[in-house]
Amino acid sequence: MNSVAGAGEPPEAPPATHHHRDVTGGWLRPAVFGAMDGLVSNLGLMSGVAGSAASSQTIVISGLAGLAAGAFSMAAGEYTSVASQRELVLAELDVERRELRSNPRYEVRELAEVYVSRGVQPELAYEVATQLHRDPEQALEIHAREELGVDPAELPSPVVAAVSSFLSFSVGAILPVLPYLFGATALWPAVALALLGLFVCGAVVARITARSWWYSGLRQLLLGAAAAGVTYGLGALFGTAVG
Repeated sequence: MNSVAGAGEPPEAPPATHHHRDVTGGWLRPAVFGAMDGLVSNLGLMSGVAGSAASSQTIVISGLAGLAAGAFSMAAGEYTSVASQRELVLAELDVERRELRSNPRYEVRELAEVYVSRGVQPELAYEVATQLHRDPEQALEIHAREELGVDPAELPSPVVAAVSSFLSFSVGAILPVLPYLFGATALWPAVALALLGLFVCGAVVARITARSWWYSGLRQLLLGAAAAGVTYGLGALFGTAVG
């Protein structure tokens, strides 16, 4: 039996019973965005081509070309943006690292003031900041979190972002093409499969973000249907005008 806590001592805290999901990784946003973009953009492209009364072969070629161009474009864009952001953070970390070496007393005082602003007594805040600065890498990590809002050990990877975007866009973009590859000659099977994929993607995202699955799925379905309808109409209009 555990001994009873002494007078004035806080009771023993119960063990943690919950776990947080990883919200710092660089894969989730580009993967979700890539799949949605692949579905909507390629469905819209193929619908526009179909609206112009093009042949099934032309629609398939357009879908495959849209898949390839979009996937490489997404991957290149994500790699460049994440790499640029990472390089900016690393440059700022170098600035902070030099400040910690050249002016440690100021940095201790700066960190102590952060803790004071959060309600810690000044003496205690200065003592804690002084102890944390005994380890240079720990001090850098804490200053990066407090001043830059980043964790130096968990910066997003441009390669992960690029690969996630490429694969997810390709998976999304191939769905409207599949019915034609299996012999379909009309547009409606491609639209149906793409809209189903959009609904499933929206529902899966809702499971990750704890939002209503049916609302998120229906929202994505309606957006995809609107894109297909508009581009089909434009294709029909331009096809008639050109013809």
